[in-house]
Amino acid sequence: MSSGPDALKMLKRHWGYESFRPLQEKIISSLIAGHDVCAVMPTSAGKSLCYQLPASMLPGKTVIVVSPLIALMQDQVTQLEQMGISAAGLNSTLSSEKQFKTMYLAKQGAYRLLYLSPERLARADTLPWLQKVPISFFAIDEAHCISEWGHEFRPDYRQLSSLREHFPDRPIAAFTASATRQVRHDIIDQLRLHNPDKYIASFHRPNLRYFVRQCDESDQFALLVKILNKHAGSNVIVYSPTIRRVSETVEQLQQQGITALGYHARMNGEQRKINQERWMADEVRVLVGTIAFGLGINKSAVRSVIHLALPKSIEQYYQEAGRAGRDGQPSDCILLWQEKDLGLLAYFVNQIADPAEKQRAWQRYDDICRYAKSSRCRHRQICLHFGENPKWNSCNACDICIEAPDWLEIPAARSRAEHSKSRKRTSSNQKFGRQSAFVRQPGREIDPGLREHLRVWRQSAAKKRGVPAFSVMHDTSLDELSRLQPDSLDRIREIQGFGPRKTEMYGREILAAIRQFRDRASAR
Repeated sequence: MSSGPDALKMLKRHWGYESFRPLQEKIISSLIAGHDVCAVMPTSAGKSLCYQLPASMLPGKTVIVVSPLIALMQDQVTQLEQMGISAAGLNSTLSSEKQFKTMYLAKQGAYRLLYLSPERLARADTLPWLQKVPISFFAIDEAHCISEWGHEFRPDYRQLSSLREHFPDRPIAAFTASATRQVRHDIIDQLRLHNPDKYIASFHRPNLRYFVRQCDESDQFALLVKILNKHAGSNVIVYSPTIRRVSETVEQLQQQGITALGYHARMNGEQRKINQERWMADEVRVLVGTIAFGLGINKSAVRSVIHLALPKSIEQYYQEAGRAGRDGQPSDCILLWQEKDLGLLAYFVNQIADPAEKQRAWQRYDDICRYAKSSRCRHRQICLHFGENPKWNSCNACDICIEAPDWLEIPAARSRAEHSKSRKRTSSNQKFGRQSAFVRQPGREIDPGLREHLRVWRQSAAKKRGVPAFSVMHDTSLDELSRLQPDSLDRIREIQGFGPRKTEMYGREILAAIRQFRDRASAR
């Protein structure tokens, strides 16, 4: 069954897009037809739209979204409200009065989407209330958390198995970005999905370049500085293995003249929110964080993700590194690991008491060690890990298949690498250039001065309305505005991300900002 022209109309009206990404329309059709779904789609594939758009097409009905992070819920609710789609979240940050009002309105069918945490669903008073809500279907985000084989297993997700028992006629859709074949089977079993429609996207992200370097502590920081200088002016995420290392790295980078912000679980919530928003608004380009940072981060123009230690699994690395290049532009994923990382990971595995979980942790340990030390194509290794069998053997976008750039050379290793440079440089650069050319926009170039002017306007507009900058518009929309320089509301509507609602809210201010920039330029 096709979602038909109504889905396309909603896509244009609320999201401002002319067409779907791969698999989105098929998943939407399955949900509209009332089928259970298991969807595995990498970061940037547009998972949230797959359940948000059907929700917008079902007046008087509510999609219940189970999401693991309060911040992620709040961001999605804010974005939906900006698009004119009624949504709410129910979590512990709300006052008792606000929670009661939300629950009352939900029973009246006031929301197209209602976001709950798995912990909230596990409460004894939740299911009796939920049975009075006009539910269309359940969407389980980050569904790998339900599987003991998953890298982010959360016991409260196991409670979701009761949804089928209490809501036998309501479809359940499971979404995840990083699930092996074993985890996918476990998700289907745990959620008791009925003959689900399965959609597995390719795990190959051809616009990403994977580079791995083993180094000692002094080399690692020197390499980090070189990489950040190479990506100066671009948005970068640096993942640190510990909270202490986050603080040390931020301080050391400041001493090198590189402005950076930290993000970790021991910061108070308000400071984390401020730092994240400053990074999202491009006020500071480099964010150094623990794995507490990143889940649900909706920033498309991240040019590099750098890890300062081995992650605990390939799934974790794929998910975190995949926050680079969500706009389809060439981006770098760089793993700088040290020998001592192996001992630290092994130490944490040995702390696990449950024998079965310890065995699974050792398997993840072996997999990530093999990835770091291997001389086989990085992209191919990742695809094979997730059960995908590529028809190619060389990706032309990793340190195994092409020569790594000069700025990734460890100084002491330079002489060893010199002899192979001339042989590889031309061909590898051409190959990567051909591979990523499809993402370039035709016509006029982006005006960097106008982009900065509009970025400042976006920041001001967001603060005035009390919303994150990315909910006003994403970086891709900012780029298109700076390239096309529209002079009417109709022209703004032609830009991806600007449906009628968003054009009505911001269009005139954007036109005024563009005119102001032009007037200043002509007066010089």
